[in-house]
Amino acid sequence: MKNISYIIATTILLSSCGGGTTESVEAIVEAKDLTAIRAKKNEITETYRALEKEIQLLDSAIAELDANAKLPLVTTIEAKTEKFDHFLELQGDVTTKQNVLIYPEMAGTLQRVYVKEGQKVKKGQLLASIDDGGLSSSLAQMKTQLALAETTFERQKRLWDQNIGSEIQFLQAKANYEAQKSAVDQMQSQVGKSDIRAPFSGIIDDVIKDQGTVVSPGPGAEIFRIVNLSDMYVEVEVPENYLSGIQAGKEAKVFFPVLGETVDSKIRQTGNFINPSNRAFTVEIPVPNTSGMVKPNLTAKVSLNDYTNENAILIPQGIISENSEGEQYIYLAEKSGEDGIASVRRQIIETGLTTGSMVEVTAGISNGDLLVNEGARTVKDGQSVKILAN
Repeated sequence: MKNISYIIATTILLSSCGGGTTESVEAIVEAKDLTAIRAKKNEITETYRALEKEIQLLDSAIAELDANAKLPLVTTIEAKTEKFDHFLELQGDVTTKQNVLIYPEMAGTLQRVYVKEGQKVKKGQLLASIDDGGLSSSLAQMKTQLALAETTFERQKRLWDQNIGSEIQFLQAKANYEAQKSAVDQMQSQVGKSDIRAPFSGIIDDVIKDQGTVVSPGPGAEIFRIVNLSDMYVEVEVPENYLSGIQAGKEAKVFFPVLGETVDSKIRQTGNFINPSNRAFTVEIPVPNTSGMVKPNLTAKVSLNDYTNENAILIPQGIISENSEGEQYIYLAEKSGEDGIASVRRQIIETGLTTGSMVEVTAGISNGDLLVNEGARTVKDGQSVKILAN
């Protein structure tokens, strides 16, 4: 109201100074007569002071006649129940259980390499072969001896079934056949080690040894690295105090800062062991890799749903105050008429978890309650206020 009064006064003042028979301010300034300028200034100042006194009288009359003019102005919000999902923010790394180095199982020369880096392979596919040093020839001879032992055993068995021949001859033939068969199986297993095959379907990430290299089992003898990028997951360490809230099947959001992408997923597995060094357990969150851009060891920011309330009441954190006893409170507005006049009442509340600038209220507020929003820091318990339209 005062601002409007001042604007009116200024308008009147300028109008009176700029017209009539009195010389205008512009003309006096252009004349550059210091005495005249000072005189004009004193004249205008006296006129302004007179108008200001009249405005003050008008403001006092308005304040006496309008009972609502002194009421604090506030805005309100209505408490409403809604679903509240709280997320625990953590950081983890992308990994895969199918990221392995392939070592030779026997010593020899790397005779052939059948794949190259970046090539997709299927489980069981032949990747390379090692010179078996004549084991294949020995296997062929042993198979010939096995065939002879098998024939001898079958003939001896037929004779024994007809009660012809001695039991010792039958048992010797049987033992010889079984021993020869076992030897062939062992030799086949040895020869099979000369073939290096893919343990699972994936991509040959690195061919470490070249064709013609002499290899042998042991550290530093790896030949290939094979990776399966379709079965990726993020592994995070979760503090033990969230053990009851973080469970398999709950919602998870994975954000990759480098890629600028967010993936919606679910918790696949929670660890059954608390690491004594950091008091945390491991959680796995699978992530699809349709684009092929998600790589092992890629950093990810993970949000895990650790709490859900289907009928929660959320209010702005800025309207909550705290008394000397450590209790949190807000102000409720109770309307007394249709003119926006209301009385405020201080209400002690209990709060739960926070999401952004909003706080969950667990006790003290009901659905439909009217809460003082703007002006909550200036009102007092039992005070009358005027509610502005939101």
